[in-house]
Amino acid sequence: MVDVGSKAMTPRTAMAQARVLMQPETLVRIQSAKIAKGDVLAVAQVAGILGAKQTPNLIPMCHPLLITSVNMTFKQDEIPNADGLCNVLITAEVKTTGQTGVEMEAMTAVSVAALTIYDMCKAIDRGMTVTDVCLQSKDGGKSGTYLRSSMREHSASIVVGNCDE
Repeated sequence: MVDVGSKAMTPRTAMAQARVLMQPETLVRIQSAKIAKGDVLAVAQVAGILGAKQTPNLIPMCHPLLITSVNMTFKQDEIPNADGLCNVLITAEVKTTGQTGVEMEAMTAVSVAALTIYDMCKAIDRGMTVTDVCLQSKDGGKSGTYLRSSMREHSASIVVGNCDE
């Protein structure tokens, strides 16, 4: 691990996003609470918060941090894209006052929330895709502020499910 002992304690914030692409019928079932495992977005919210808190147990070189806030939001896009898929855009904002940033906590939060959505809906839509996991912004510390200019310019995908489609 990197020695952060000489760094100043400063307020730090990071925001990350992920997207889950799905069939329109899957989103309708999420919205109408017709998923057998329960309230998908409520469970994903809790999973994202737990993911942020567990980041140093999952990412080997991350420092354990006293997180002061995790805010998870979910934006549902009901209009199908060119491939006929709807999506849920997941955003996590994580805050702390410490000697190192919370970028990994924010990205872990959205990743775990997205995987939770997949897990809860996989019985009806195994073709869902988790995509666009990225840091949107960070503030604080020696390196200052970072703002992503466009999420689409820097998309990275984690495909969950049948990769042969």
